[in-house]
Amino acid sequence: MPPRYRAGALTTRSWAAGGRICRSPHRALFTGKYEDSVGVGRLLHLTELSPTVTAAEMVKDLVPPRQFDAAKFATYRPDPEYPSQAAAVEAGERFAGVKAAPASGSKGLFGFLKKAPPVKPGIYLDGGFGVGKTHLLASIWHAHPGRKYFGTFIEYTALVGALGYAEAVRSLRGTSLIAIDEFELDDPGDTMVMSRLLGELVDSGTSIAATSNTPPNALGEGRFAASDFLREITKLADVFDTLRIDGTDYRRRDMSGHAAVTPPERLDSLVEDAVADGRSVAYDGFDDLVQHLATVHPSKYVRLVEDIDLLALSDVHELTDQAEALRFVAFIDRVYDAQIPIAASGLALDRIFGGGMIDGGYRKKYLRCVSRLIASTAQEQTASV
Repeated sequence: MPPRYRAGALTTRSWAAGGRICRSPHRALFTGKYEDSVGVGRLLHLTELSPTVTAAEMVKDLVPPRQFDAAKFATYRPDPEYPSQAAAVEAGERFAGVKAAPASGSKGLFGFLKKAPPVKPGIYLDGGFGVGKTHLLASIWHAHPGRKYFGTFIEYTALVGALGYAEAVRSLRGTSLIAIDEFELDDPGDTMVMSRLLGELVDSGTSIAATSNTPPNALGEGRFAASDFLREITKLADVFDTLRIDGTDYRRRDMSGHAAVTPPERLDSLVEDAVADGRSVAYDGFDDLVQHLATVHPSKYVRLVEDIDLLALSDVHELTDQAEALRFVAFIDRVYDAQIPIAASGLALDRIFGGGMIDGGYRKKYLRCVSRLIASTAQEQTASV
C-alpha cells in the first residue's frame, strides 16, 4: 500500500485504496486516485485503455471541439496585414445566412435590380496553419440554422465504416449543414466514399463547409495519381467556393524555436505535483504509446484522451515509420482539440518526423502537427511556471 505523507502544514494527501504501483522509466509512481483537501487527482496510462465508441455516440459527438463551443464571427480577430482574413469572415457570414450577399454589378442607377450571384452549396476555407480556419468553420456551424454536424474528415469516414454507407447517408440526410475540419485525403478509397456521400447530401439540400491546408483540386497531390482518384477529386472541387486565408500561425506568434523538452527527473516531479493538485494525468513511454495507437482505431482517440488534464510522455525519439507517424498525428489532433497540455522528455516533439517525412506527400499534415506540438508543450510550460 503506498505511504501516506504530509505535504505542507495544513494539507494531508494520501493515495486512495486500490491504487497500485506502476513504474516510470525513472522511478516509482502510483496509479490510482490521489485525494487531498483540494480535489481528487488521477494517474493513468493510455496504453492500458481500450475505449469503445458506438455509432450513436459517434453521431452525437459530431460537434465543434470544446475550445470552439462559443465561436462566433465577432470573436475572430482578422489580422489587418492579411485582408483575406476579413474577407473570409464576410464570406462565412454570407454562407451561414447572417449577412446578405452583395448584388453582382450593383453600381449604377438600376444596380438594385441586379441579383446576387448564385451561391455554391459548399464553402472551402483553405490556408496555412493557425490562421483561424477552424474558428471560422465553427462560427459557420453555430450560426447556421437547423440540424447540423461538425467533425473531422476521419470522424466522418469512421462513421461510414461503423454504420455502413447506406445507413450513414440516412443518418446525415436532411441536415442543413455538414462541417468538415481538416479535409485531407490520405486514401483514394476514402476519397471516393466521401465524394459520393457529399454528392448525395448536396443533392438532398445539405450545405457543406470544410477546411484544409490544401485546396480541393490539390487534395491527394503527391500521394496518388490514379485517374479514377483524380476524377473524384475534380467532382468534389466543383461543390465548393474556395477561399484562401493567408496569415501567420497564431499558435507561434508569441513563441519561437522548438517544442519544450522537460528533463526526465523534472517530468516525474511535474506529474506527481499535477496529480497532487487534483489533475488527471496520463503518463506513458513514447514507444509504448506509439505501439498502442496501432491497436486503437483513430475514431476512438477522442475517447482515449477524454477527461485528461495533462499528457506526459517519456523518452521521445524520432519516428521513421510512416504509418506510426500518421497515427501519432491523428492522436495529437484529438489532444489538441481537447486543449490538453503536453510535457515530454527526450527529443523535442517537433523533431520526431524523420526519414524525409516532412518533405513527402504528407508534408502539410506533419507541419500542422508540429505547430500543435509546439503550442501544446508551451501551454504546459506556462502552466507549471
